[in-house]
Amino acid sequence: MSLSRELLRRLPKAELHVHLDGSLRPQTMIELAREQNVRLPADDPAALREAMLVKNARSLEEYLERYTVTLAVMQTPQALERIAYEFVIDSAAENVRYLEVRYCPALHTPALTLAQAVEAPLRGVRRAQAETGTGAALIICGLRTLAPSVSENLAHLAVDYRSEGVVAFDLAGAERGFPARDHARAFAYAAAHGLACTCHAGEANGPDSIRQAIHDCGAQRIGHGTRLDQDPVIEEYVLQHRIPLEMCLSSNLHTRAVTDLSSHPARRYFDRGCVVTLNTDSRLMDGIDLTHEYWLAHTRLGFTREELDRLILNAFESSFLPDAEKWPLVAKVKAELDSII
Repeated sequence: MSLSRELLRRLPKAELHVHLDGSLRPQTMIELAREQNVRLPADDPAALREAMLVKNARSLEEYLERYTVTLAVMQTPQALERIAYEFVIDSAAENVRYLEVRYCPALHTPALTLAQAVEAPLRGVRRAQAETGTGAALIICGLRTLAPSVSENLAHLAVDYRSEGVVAFDLAGAERGFPARDHARAFAYAAAHGLACTCHAGEANGPDSIRQAIHDCGAQRIGHGTRLDQDPVIEEYVLQHRIPLEMCLSSNLHTRAVTDLSSHPARRYFDRGCVVTLNTDSRLMDGIDLTHEYWLAHTRLGFTREELDRLILNAFESSFLPDAEKWPLVAKVKAELDSII
């Protein structure tokens, strides 16, 4: 049975893997650029949206180059607060009920202190949550390409704000040549202080990056994990230990992690019983929203309505919310899904 986009938009959803600096409104970028005297690739919203789309990147590294443009207008507290606020507002408009948005505060220094770089987006998401009811939390990222000492500082920062709206520590950035194990001390600190951990792995590099994320860094979720099926041993481990996969269909196509959507491994992983979740990664660079990713799963990978509901519940169940908040939310979402025909 074919489902409509409108139905998919109406379904309650959660998002676990999305980058704040990849999810700006073009009009906001233009206004912030004027305020901060930043030159953009275009000064018209439609032209800028087109310029920011990643169409012909040959690698993850080339895809990531677009982030230098967005980061250039994210160097004041007011900009960070506004962008975080608008992101939650836009997510709520497509019935996203809970989201975890990630970014690297170190990329907003020295213009801001690390504390300012956390408190500003926290103000934004709180304001939007009060207006929409959509819950939002921050994930603080270290970067593979920065020194491990920077990741340790960011892990300390994440722990300092764990009772203020930061729910996890992550490691992002170019994978090839920058092993996750180099940043193991940062993950260890976060875990020792009760903070959840996720890690980008298996996107641009092979399954050993997933093995390092799990065994060296203690990641409780895997960001992307596209190349998991290249190693049956680690795939079986992820399956048996119910380690959620934060999968991003359009992004994986644009970074060349997959050659075409019809062969995306999300379908195989789901069929095997892995905990698959759907996410956008970078809404601006990929030209999508979360509803679009569910549409792709349905139209290109053959996910039925029942299977899409399971993907949705996987996301809520895999969130880093405290159990006392998570499970009542899961029950509420399940009841709502059952009521939408």
